[in-house]
Amino acid sequence: MINPNQITEHMEVVGSCGNHVGTVDHLDGDRIKLTKDDSADGHHHFLDISAVAEVKDGKVVTKMNHKQALAQLH
Repeated sequence: MINPNQITEHMEVVGSCGNHVGTVDHLDGDRIKLTKDDSADGHHHFLDISAVAEVKDGKVVTKMNHKQALAQLH
């Protein structure tokens, strides 16, 4: 299981494929709040911590590719 304390503001979130998903704004309970500047609709979106595979090389890596991760944002 991922340690949420490893996730910090402004970290890039990428899919397992390495493609960009978003940028961490901050943690909100068991979710990662992404910056709205990175969003196509200009709103904040959230990604559940359970979707994170690891924190590696200063990036949050999801368990799925970027398209699947983007589809899970809420």
